[in-house]
Amino acid sequence: MNDIFGKINNLRKKRNAIILAHNYQSDEVQDIADVTGDSLELSRKAADNNADVIVFCGVLFMAETASILSPQKTVLLPDIHAGCPMADMIDEKQLAELKDKNPGAVVVCYVNSSAEVKAISDYCCTSANAVDVVKSIDADKKIIFVPDKNLGQVVKERTGRDMVLWPGYCPTHHFARADDLTKIKELHPSAEVLAHPECPKEIRDCANLLLSTGQMLKYVKTSDKNEFIIATEVGIIHSLKKQNPEKVFYTASERFVCPNMKKITLEKVLFALEDNKYVIRVPDETAAKARKALERMVAVLPK
Repeated sequence: MNDIFGKINNLRKKRNAIILAHNYQSDEVQDIADVTGDSLELSRKAADNNADVIVFCGVLFMAETASILSPQKTVLLPDIHAGCPMADMIDEKQLAELKDKNPGAVVVCYVNSSAEVKAISDYCCTSANAVDVVKSIDADKKIIFVPDKNLGQVVKERTGRDMVLWPGYCPTHHFARADDLTKIKELHPSAEVLAHPECPKEIRDCANLLLSTGQMLKYVKTSDKNEFIIATEVGIIHSLKKQNPEKVFYTASERFVCPNMKKITLEKVLFALEDNKYVIRVPDETAAKARKALERMVAVLPK
């Protein structure tokens, strides 16, 4: 393990590379990263650094986002097969048809979407700033929200806006079982339940708070609670424990494991730096269109 860490560190310096890791990555990948965070934090970091190479430890849409925001940099995805089932649930043709059915509507796409979908959207958002992005749009505008129906429903409830929701979802969150969470709550009745808004309604209804992964990390640091049940992908618990060693964390369900996020390993990070694998480059025309929606996302700070 130390040998791999050493090789990665040497190549990182040699190539002037920055390693970005999503909070859902494996423990060791998070530990080797220069920056860990949620989609919004990593999007900002991808656009604001002096590196020549970005090694993005996440899934394809995240590496595409980095390429769009930093077209002058080499963006590497250590496993080309690390995709996002939610992002694959809508394509640009389906979104174009939805726009035709709702003329004049403003399109807000969750960052968990392809570059092509972003290119024909008006705004991007993350789970951290989705509500604020929607609130920033003129109140008389109908909004098309794609692809996550669970996050979309949360935004609709919190803003009261006229919204058309696409029936997409994250399988890792959507198929988690409420009875698993109920059992954990019975075992730890004093624990506070923090859930990601990608969770289905029955999970969300059991939660004390709905938060993005970045918001979870910030909240737990300042909370006077000592026990937490975490209803999102298990990778976040590693960072929570590192930052709060005196506090205790339980996963809400053993189903909260994203197989795509776990495809990236330390060995693949090393191979990416050694062999330039795998370069993610969004075509210039698509990137130029998508960049407008992404820049609007990055500009809206969650309140």
